[in-house]
Amino acid sequence: MNATVTAPVLPATLRLGPVELIVTQLDRAVTWYTTALGLRVHRHEATVAELGDGDVASVVLHEDPVARPAGRTAGLYHVALLHPDRAELARAALRLSAVRVPIQGASDHGTHEAIYLADPDGNGIELAADRPRAQWPTPEEEFGGGGPRPLDFDALLGVVAGEAPAARIRRGLRVGHVHLHVGSVAEGLAFYRDVLGMEVWGQMPTAAFVSAGGYHHHLAFNVWRGAGVPAAPAHTVGLHHWTIELPGAAEVEAVRARMRAAGVALEELAGGGFAVRDPWDIAVHVVDAPAPAGAAL
Repeated sequence: MNATVTAPVLPATLRLGPVELIVTQLDRAVTWYTTALGLRVHRHEATVAELGDGDVASVVLHEDPVARPAGRTAGLYHVALLHPDRAELARAALRLSAVRVPIQGASDHGTHEAIYLADPDGNGIELAADRPRAQWPTPEEEFGGGGPRPLDFDALLGVVAGEAPAARIRRGLRVGHVHLHVGSVAEGLAFYRDVLGMEVWGQMPTAAFVSAGGYHHHLAFNVWRGAGVPAAPAHTVGLHHWTIELPGAAEVEAVRARMRAAGVALEELAGGGFAVRDPWDIAVHVVDAPAPAGAAL
């Protein structure tokens, strides 16, 4: 009798921790993230700053004065900062308009609404708010319908009609997803799905969207910079690392065991958990961070 082999799956209670980015001028970057995005400074040291909503950090900035702009390599496409509701995304749009920050685009994906822009070093930022899951299109509807619709700014801003722009965000901002440039969708799936344990939510020939718990995506990766692109060289602006938070030490150990079985090199972290690098040398930290009561994505 043949045994059924069950693919590894990450727990539905997975959350993403802070995304850590490389910038060339820390003070300039902190000013932009606080002024343009309304983030609050949690910590600001000589070469590192941590920002978030005042409770939870979402972005950690690392200064590298000799870093060069990202080229045609693997690395960060964007990080999505997920607002707790549509009203907060509308307030973000009001803030961007008030301080005259240019945007690169805005889309309605059905699953979520999004505004795209870049920080002063070119790091891609998505400001997003999810729709209720009951309203989400299926992956077939989302990827088979000719692409996302333009964001209806009038409808979005109507949610906060009459409000003045706020200088700072309210509580509830989190990292929603990370989107990467890679050299191969198939290799990305072999690592992030088959070893790490994410599940495919949607896929197209040039990109895959993977997650835990049926979320539309905690991670996406694409070959839009070209199939076979190499890892980014040292001293490149972009992603320092991103973080997966699992709900217990046993969950972390299960992923650690899968990585070892697959021959993936691990680096144990001082505070617990471990770091690994994907086939393009992009670092991800896997840590134990039990979710607070009522927390969910």
